Amino acid sequence: MKLINSTTLFFLMLTSFIGNAQENNTLKTNKGRLYIFWGWNRSWYTNSDIRFTGSNYDFELNDVQAKDRQSTFGLDPYFNPVRITIPQTNLRIGYFITNNIDVSLGVDHMKYVMVQEQNTQISGYINDESIYDGTYINDDFSINKEFLQFEHTDGLNYINAEITRNDDLFKFLKLDVNLNKVQVNTLLGFGLGALMPKSNVTLWNNERNDHFHFAGYGFAAKVGLNITFFKYLFFRGELKEGFIDMQNIRTSPNIADKAQQHFFFTEVDFAFGISIQPFN
Repeated sequence: MKLINSTTLFFLMLTSFIGNAQENNTLKTNKGRLYIFWGWNRSWYTNSDIRFTGSNYDFELNDVQAKDRQSTFGLDPYFNPVRITIPQTNLRIGYFITNNIDVSLGVDHMKYVMVQEQNTQISGYINDESIYDGTYINDDFSINKEFLQFEHTDGLNYINAEITRNDDLFKFLKLDVNLNKVQVNTLLGFGLGALMPKSNVTLWNNERNDHFHFAGYGFAAKVGLNITFFKYLFFRGELKEGFIDMQNIRTSPNIADKAQQHFFFTEVDFAFGISIQPFN
């Protein structure tokens, strides 16, 4: 899937959001409504340079490829309450501050897996009493599991706040539809937040790390479609384009060992949820 230029999309959507924020195309009852949804996602990542630093090494791998990791679809684990967080998931809680603007908090639980057996270039030095000791200057290098395993698979957890504009598609198309039974809204929004990955990293003979840790920040813009049935139940799909910058990734139990990387991402998510008006 071809990645869209995330920064360009972000500012285009922000401009549209500000220019149209005073319009009101949604049901009058939207203001004050709460919603919560749960869903699943697919993710794609641009290549990134990853720098590893520690007491005995400081090197960078260039243009590293990565992908997400999908769980095979089935009742288990997707609908198993004990294992429901194993797939790539989305959880969000939101509140309508006006008839067509909502604010929300959520977690995009993506997964990031460095591709094994790939060719790259390496610069820097390693002096850790290993077979990889040496000084490198843009040398060709082949990554294998004996040298490095690098994953954010217990979560490339993007914890974020979003603001979203909701426009009634039926009103825009001037269709005569009973909005008490079904409503279709287009979604336009943006958000920002923090990255709290649980990174699984092994560097040659160093001890494996597997701990939650705040590692950086991210932001994203989104478009989507939300279909509400009988005012309360809804399904939605979203396309997000964003940027992630993590300058403090834990790579071992030793706090001096860390990695740094940044990349753009594309995320597609599908979710179902409930919307209520609790204060009326």
